[in-house]
Amino acid sequence: MPVDRAGQLNGTTERYVPPAGPKAHAGPADRRSRAFKRETGMRTLLQGGRVIDPAAGFDGTADVLVADGRIAAVGADLAPPPDTTLIDATGLVVGPGFVDLHSHVHSIAGHRLQAMDGVTTALDLEAGLMPVERAYAEAAADGRPLHFGFSASWGGARAQVLAGLSPDARITSSLAVLGDPRWQRSSSPRELAAWLSLLENELAQGALGIGVLMGYAPTTEPAEFLAVARLAAKAGAPTFTHVRELVEMDPSVSVDGSAEIAAAAAETGAAMHHCHVNSTSGRHIDRVLHTLDESRRSGSRVTVEAYPYGAGSTAVGAAFIAPDRLRLKGLGPSSVVMVETGERIADAARLEQLRAQDPGAPCLLEFLDEDDPRDLSLLRRALAFPDAVVASDAMPVFWPDGSHDSTDWPLPPGGTTHPRTAGTFAKTLRLMVRETGAWCWPEAFRRCSYLPARVLDDVSPAARAKGHLAVGADADLVALDPATVTDTATYADPTRPSLGVRHLYVAGVPVVSDGALRADALPGRPLRGAVT
Repeated sequence: MPVDRAGQLNGTTERYVPPAGPKAHAGPADRRSRAFKRETGMRTLLQGGRVIDPAAGFDGTADVLVADGRIAAVGADLAPPPDTTLIDATGLVVGPGFVDLHSHVHSIAGHRLQAMDGVTTALDLEAGLMPVERAYAEAAADGRPLHFGFSASWGGARAQVLAGLSPDARITSSLAVLGDPRWQRSSSPRELAAWLSLLENELAQGALGIGVLMGYAPTTEPAEFLAVARLAAKAGAPTFTHVRELVEMDPSVSVDGSAEIAAAAAETGAAMHHCHVNSTSGRHIDRVLHTLDESRRSGSRVTVEAYPYGAGSTAVGAAFIAPDRLRLKGLGPSSVVMVETGERIADAARLEQLRAQDPGAPCLLEFLDEDDPRDLSLLRRALAFPDAVVASDAMPVFWPDGSHDSTDWPLPPGGTTHPRTAGTFAKTLRLMVRETGAWCWPEAFRRCSYLPARVLDDVSPAARAKGHLAVGADADLVALDPATVTDTATYADPTRPSLGVRHLYVAGVPVVSDGALRADALPGRPLRGAVT
């Protein structure tokens, strides 16, 4: 971004005169660390925006002062201290940055797409990564635009004990193992104790709960899921579950997936999060939401998330992508589209060929028709469910050369992914605030920022500084244009960034300025668990 001699950032609303300081030579890691310390030490004053604090219930015109990576003050006509960057936020809605509990991007490229969507914290809690210490270390070494964190991987622990597979904390390896039947069976008592011990150790290493991919091993004994819930309750950590099949989809299932999570929460007292209720429930969403509502009314600690798309994304080798499983859902092979090639599967034989050939290959599964008003209404009902939070289930970006990250911006052409990676939050705001008025802006920030952060309060005291604008809270902020915020990513062109996010701050560092991403900004820091 060009700077003139007076310190004016050309073509922007920012103005800042940097203090003089000595120049130094440093390596990339040192430069990134020094840049982070320098920028978190700066002051920024966002002036005259419509400020929303979902925790305090504040909604009014105000200024927000950021200093040393924290919220320093919120009020009318604040006087800027010396050496303060001034941002004209007139006409913008300013609130806490969005906290995504369900993001698998694990890359600078993916984080940048999510930053343009208003996200300041992107966590992989449904699947997690193992070993979690390696996941944190590698993310920190590479640098991240957004805050990051991981759960303990139930699938990884089971794969290690039941199949002898050593997890390497990589998303591509995690996708590849999803179709391996060796880890999907029930455990012996000795095996159960072994992988529970691995999960307990991962929690001790800073995991933010336990991610349970039950839908990928749907025939396992329900007693094993109950054992995980007991472990979580004992540790004071939440679980994040992709539930097994519903009885409407598979009458032979040992226990209904959504009823199982409600029963386990009631029996153990564990905090249990139901992942992407829209995709696992499909056209049975009303029954599932009723089940979960009854569970919560009875005092169980069940939370729910949803995203505004009628197609999911996973590895083609997943159990529920098998032709016989698709039939139970009222779907067929043609409901499956390969992400990297765009191939729509013609028949069961071709699907089985792909599942055998490359079970980790990413695919889309169309479960609802977003062009059908009845199906679109189902998606909106999932989002509108009381206290449901927005979570993206964002996927990595894959390029034809086999890579799934890039430090270039704009992203290189040819990248493929699910459009939810780039557009979940903006699309939700468009649907629920701008087009239908189902949510007011304070409710939108409650669903996208405040409530998701509260899911983590018990396991991570640091989470308590996120999702609100109290003095001392983390300076993770988004300022968006309420009239224009929208998604632009489509299934045909899934890496187009959202529009309308004008400014985004992570720990007080600008990642988006005047609607443009800052490619030099890697201020993301780990959010870790601290179980007792």
